[in-house]
Amino acid sequence: MAERAGLTRLTGTGNGNGECGEDDCPHVYATDRGSFVVQGVVFGDFTPPQGEGLVEIPESVLREAVRALGW
Repeated sequence: MAERAGLTRLTGTGNGNGECGEDDCPHVYATDRGSFVVQGVVFGDFTPPQGEGLVEIPESVLREAVRALGW
């Protein structure tokens, strides 16, 4: 498993949504630098600039992250 130090998982924290397998769910994390990391399916419809990546997550995951932040 990849190192996740400095990340706080905002989604998939026991809500029973049934979308998880081997810790490979779509998730949103908050960093200790005030930014966000999104884990999801690689989106391949176009190529982003070098050094950047695109992932696709369900709307429900983003809504869960917003609720976790109290926005």
